[in-house]
Amino acid sequence: MIKILFICHGNICRSTMAQSVFAHMAARQGLSDQFHIDSAATSREEIGNPPHYGTVNKLRQEGIPLIPHRARQMTTQDYEEFDYLIGMDDANIRNMERIAGGDPEHKIYKLLEFAGSGRAIADPWYTGNFEVTYEDVLEGCEAFLESLHM
Repeated sequence: MIKILFICHGNICRSTMAQSVFAHMAARQGLSDQFHIDSAATSREEIGNPPHYGTVNKLRQEGIPLIPHRARQMTTQDYEEFDYLIGMDDANIRNMERIAGGDPEHKIYKLLEFAGSGRAIADPWYTGNFEVTYEDVLEGCEAFLESLHM
């Protein structure tokens, strides 16, 4: 089983969106049993909060089931337990490496790296544009799943 942790700043917008999008893609391809998928934050700001209404609404609009989730912070134990820790932007990556104490096993990635891009996925908390965030998350998740050769 491949263990994937999607990570963003607060764990209410981008990472929860990626978690639901990737789980939906895996389910549509009959691969759900191949993955353990979760999400987390690098900050403590939103701990315990549900996904942002913008994420909920966008997923509903796309017909993607929302995975029930409450924001939590990434831990050093997560680095040990997960095969892939996937952040959304450079600040996430820096904070993930700080929390993990580095990346000696090369498990930390930025989501759009899988699509051949160094671009960040913009935080809709600030931009208000959940459509652009969704398009980037979808592109990254599709490329990531393809990279796993399943």
